[in-house]
Amino acid sequence: SGQAIVSAVTSGSRQYFLGTDSAPHDKRMKECSCGCAGIYSAPVALSLYAKVFEEAGALDKLEAFTSFNGPDFYGLPRNTSKTVLRRSPWKVPATYTYGLGVIVPMSTGNTLEWLPSDQPEE
Repeated sequence: SGQAIVSAVTSGSRQYFLGTDSAPHDKRMKECSCGCAGIYSAPVALSLYAKVFEEAGALDKLEAFTSFNGPDFYGLPRNTSKTVLRRSPWKVPATYTYGLGVIVPMSTGNTLEWLPSDQPEE
C-alpha cells in the first residue's frame, strides 16, 4: 500500500533512496497520437518529497534519502553541491520554456509548500 511505502522510505533505512524518473519531453511530443511517456517531475520532486517526509515526522531523514543513501549504496562519491529547501509556498508554472519549445511539469498550477534553492540559507 501507499502508506507502507511511505513508512519504508521515511524510516531512515539506508536501503531506500531517491531515484526520480523525470521525463522532460516537449509538450508537442507528449500531446500527440504516439506521445512520449512519463512526466516531468524534476522541478517539483524535492518539494513533494519534503511534504511526505514532513507529514511522516521524518524531515530529519530527507537529506540521507535524497543525497547520501544512493551514492553510498553504489559506492559513488556524494555530491558536494547543496540544495536548500525553504518553507516558502510557490506555484508550479504551467510550462517551462526551453530552446525549441515548452515542457509541462508535474503538479502544474498547484501551490507547493517547500521551495528548493541552490542559494545558501540566510
